[in-house]
Amino acid sequence: MNAEGESIRKETEMNDLLGRRAIVSGAARGIGLAIARRLVEGGARVAVADLDADGAYDAAAELGNGSIGLHCDVRSMADVNAALETTVEAFGGLDLLVNNAGIEIAKPITELTEDEFNRVLDINVTGTFRFTKAAIPALAAAEGSAIVNLSSVAGTAGGPLLSAYCASKAAVIRFTESAAIELRQAGIRVNAVCPGLIKTEMGERLAAPIEAIIPISYDELITLKQGRFGTPEEVAETVAFLASDDARFVTGAHYLVDGGLTASLF
Repeated sequence: MNAEGESIRKETEMNDLLGRRAIVSGAARGIGLAIARRLVEGGARVAVADLDADGAYDAAAELGNGSIGLHCDVRSMADVNAALETTVEAFGGLDLLVNNAGIEIAKPITELTEDEFNRVLDINVTGTFRFTKAAIPALAAAEGSAIVNLSSVAGTAGGPLLSAYCASKAAVIRFTESAAIELRQAGIRVNAVCPGLIKTEMGERLAAPIEAIIPISYDELITLKQGRFGTPEEVAETVAFLASDDARFVTGAHYLVDGGLTASLF
């Protein structure tokens, strides 16, 4: 295939989400921003929802294609409802919800407070529930709609210092499966993506606490277990697939994007 043909092929592949209307939570930076950017590249219009309002507005301006920025605290049902209403009004409907907003707190169980544990669950799990509940009417009114939830490899196995995070991300997987069954008749597919160690601010924050309890460096651990850091863009590609018609028979699944981390014994 010549260079012109290759360019046309790539452009056609990137139009896999042409005309879709999406909202991505926690999308001002990191994996969420990479997801929003990939959706826009695929032809979607995206609402960037984030607790950081200025970050959301800046991200939307950068993304273009009619993207909008929204202030939204996923701990507030009122905020979530308002974000959905604004998105539907701006875009004329909704085809895709990406529940990406999340936090981690790395502490031993003996030092983790009840408030901290509950905060992780409120944002990571109940925030996913809130957005899903609010989006169902709009998604059900669209054709070929989808929800993609961001879980983690931490939702598939436990890990030191991450009891709250692991519990929350495991709950996201089970919630995804239940929602997929429940919403199938409404024509809404629901899937989850489970990233491994990704090159983001959140991933890098784990270095110090993890190094304090293992005999090797964080970088050595990553090299040993998954070869290298993953990139937000690699996670975004899997989200884009699950959002597209190529995944029209995929629902209730969770996809590992971890460079073999969870498959590695050594």
